[in-house]
Amino acid sequence: MDPVVPELIRSALLYASEEMGIAVRNSAYSPNIKERLDHSCALFDARGRLIAQAEHIPVHLGSLPWGLKCTLDAIQRVQRLEPRQMWMVNDPYISGTHLNDVTVIRPIFKDDALVAFAANKAHHTDVGGSVPGSISATAPDLFAEGVVIPPSLLVQNDTISASAVEWLAANSRTPESRAGDLRAQVAGNFTGERRLLEVIERYGNATFEAAIDRILDGSEARMRAKLSALGNGTFSCTDHLEDPSGEPTLTLCVTIRLEGGSVQFDYTGTSGQVDIPLNAVYGVTLSGVHYALRAVTDPTIPMNEGCFRPVAVDVPEGTLLNPRRPAPVGGGNVETSMRNADLILEAFAKLVPDRIPACSGGTMSNVMLGGSTNDSRSWAFYETNGCGMGARPTSDGLSGIHCHMTNTLNTPIEAIERYYPLRVTRYELAGGTGGEGRYRGGDGLIRRLQLTEGSARCSLLADRHQVEPPGAVGGEGGHCGRHHLTRDNSRSLLPAKTTVELRPGDTIEIQTPGGGGYGRPPAN
Repeated sequence: MDPVVPELIRSALLYASEEMGIAVRNSAYSPNIKERLDHSCALFDARGRLIAQAEHIPVHLGSLPWGLKCTLDAIQRVQRLEPRQMWMVNDPYISGTHLNDVTVIRPIFKDDALVAFAANKAHHTDVGGSVPGSISATAPDLFAEGVVIPPSLLVQNDTISASAVEWLAANSRTPESRAGDLRAQVAGNFTGERRLLEVIERYGNATFEAAIDRILDGSEARMRAKLSALGNGTFSCTDHLEDPSGEPTLTLCVTIRLEGGSVQFDYTGTSGQVDIPLNAVYGVTLSGVHYALRAVTDPTIPMNEGCFRPVAVDVPEGTLLNPRRPAPVGGGNVETSMRNADLILEAFAKLVPDRIPACSGGTMSNVMLGGSTNDSRSWAFYETNGCGMGARPTSDGLSGIHCHMTNTLNTPIEAIERYYPLRVTRYELAGGTGGEGRYRGGDGLIRRLQLTEGSARCSLLADRHQVEPPGAVGGEGGHCGRHHLTRDNSRSLLPAKTTVELRPGDTIEIQTPGGGGYGRPPAN
């Protein structure tokens, strides 16, 4: 085969996955997808191997291959895949993240033969449950977090099932947006299918399959070479999450073993699963491994199934990073995933400290708001907030950005004030929250939201409010985050993980943590 052909096919598939994301964004109803881009897209071959993905959200993308295989196993136990279908699923123990993330899968056929899959995952702002936004700080089990959708037919004979759409919509506080976002996901998969079939039509199925094998083998070879260059050795790290009382009682442990171009991640010693939503299903844990490993080795290696052939991930069942059903997992996807990324990077820093930044803010600082307007219209709002990036070995960290496992944008003030009964009264960088060092950590940010009418509940889910993000190589830690409620001109401190009732005029203020500094600060 001409060696140029696999590269042409790889590039075409990469852009096809990006175009899928554009189709989802342009068709979506909710600001969370249309403005924040809280969705991810990928393509797989007929064997379920990842062959291309867009540069979207690491916690989505890293879990998609595992979720696809689990979903296909569940489907094929009861039914055959057929042309012109799409399937949807949000069960975290199958799809790999949390209930808000609805995965839509399109089996792609050519001449009645299965040739590939298009899949995308999008965060739906509200899927029911005990609190608006469906991510509670206190849900005791999965069923309190929202509607659980097993693998279910969404499209049959290229026609969207009205009952499937209504099923999701009826279980949400924002049914119109749920229906619109689900249809946007369908549009994304149709786009991916069209572009992938164009590639097969141009090169032929035999050439396409041979090129895929070569692409995957190439990524594997490059990953093994980078792992070999790191050398052999065993190194460990332990870190902690704060429980709802604020105490750092939840332990994450990893031991990394490098040998002969392969790597094993062993999470023995991690805390057992808990009855609060900080458990992370196995797919989320995998996503942290995939993200951190690529960051440490070479992010230019084409991302596909070949990258992770040299990688083994062992997580004891029944722990915080591989819970048993029906442990609650809503916050594991956002908060525990961030700490897992920090954990792995801190462990690698013992081997290659000159390649690893200090810890970033270490939290997605989730805000879930929802309620009823004066005219009884139901609404729900969700966003994550940027923090300070850890200082790098050669430069300062960036301020007020989404780090590590999230890669979304903010919600523009104009969108917030147009779609919700909210007013943004403050939005700025939290100056001086980054840790000092030879290179300084980035600053967190401050976002203040005021309820303008009706009634609402606000759920906050964050971390690093008691234990600061550590610096590296003698750098100082970043400052902790803070939440405040202002009511009747009285300002009070709120926990990092809590739900509060709001009335008109109340404001919620989120200050996110800064990143750690790198290297000892220069002497005065």
